[in-house]
Amino acid sequence: MKKRIISAFFVVCALALIIDHSIDSQEKIARQSGDKIATAGVATASAVDFSSLDSLSVEDSKAIATAKSLGDIYGYKNIGICNVNEGNLNIRESASPDGKLIGKFPLNAGCEIVSTEGEWSYIKSGEVEGYVNNEYLLTGDEAWTKATELAEYVATSNTGGLNVREEPNTDCEVIIQLADGEEVPILDDTQEDEWIKVDVDGEVGYVSAEFVDVDLSLTTAMTLTEARYGEGVSDVRMAACDFALQYVGNRYVWGGTSLTHGIDCSGFTMQVMAQYGVRLSHSSRAQANEGTRISTSELKPGDLIFYGKGKSISHVAIYIGGGQIVHASNKRDGIKISNAFYRTPITCCRVLYD
Repeated sequence: MKKRIISAFFVVCALALIIDHSIDSQEKIARQSGDKIATAGVATASAVDFSSLDSLSVEDSKAIATAKSLGDIYGYKNIGICNVNEGNLNIRESASPDGKLIGKFPLNAGCEIVSTEGEWSYIKSGEVEGYVNNEYLLTGDEAWTKATELAEYVATSNTGGLNVREEPNTDCEVIIQLADGEEVPILDDTQEDEWIKVDVDGEVGYVSAEFVDVDLSLTTAMTLTEARYGEGVSDVRMAACDFALQYVGNRYVWGGTSLTHGIDCSGFTMQVMAQYGVRLSHSSRAQANEGTRISTSELKPGDLIFYGKGKSISHVAIYIGGGQIVHASNKRDGIKISNAFYRTPITCCRVLYD
């Protein structure tokens, strides 16, 4: 398994030694720490850039120092953390409350702060670049400390058709297949195991460590322009997709029905379609029978796509065009945009009619 991060535990140990000893002994300590890391089989000593720690003072807390070191590894130099009370922070095209809305920055998501202009900062997060109000952005040491609390392990498939199995072995049932590049949260600290326990849209399964990359990750912003509508799409379909997309980044809550305070996959489709006069049950299995079955080749924005284990439906999403869906995925990501074929659909259904 390819490891692109350093276990935070080992980084903390290395940093504790650096801070507690004199500057003259840093090179020796770094070398010893690197030997320990290599022996543990997590990464080679060369994977830790101890030169990035030269500017640390003894006043720096271990938490802040650890976050800064990890930031070097997973790409942040001047990190910012979204600090709204709930929901999302608006990302705008210009440094003004009247600027065009181009993205949503979820609570506790991370960004790179590129520049600051008065009350506004220009940030990069995920696929989004734009301005956010500084009032709702943690910066500096406060942001680094928060990053250590929020960073979670994720597994990214490095092969197409990755089998997610019911149990941690090859003799059991394959419950889901993931597309190349699909990222899923890791559960129960299994990131170092031969079989890694993962969450796929609220379903628990196992993937072989051989076929995934493991990273420490923060959630990132989500663009509002990822949906691409084809020609001839009706106004009601476009309106339904636009309505659904405004809630990207909001919370996932199993059994929830609130678009703003927490919702699950079928609650999401139920509430979105209710805005356009379509009544659906609060059940993905039931919803699959509450419209007209269609093939994937017939999909239009506003149609529903269903996923699950084998032939048993357990998840539903809204197709938004361009090979993408919007759905209430899991506790880590909440409502998000995904590739429509990140896992194999079981069936598709039409509930909006032109």
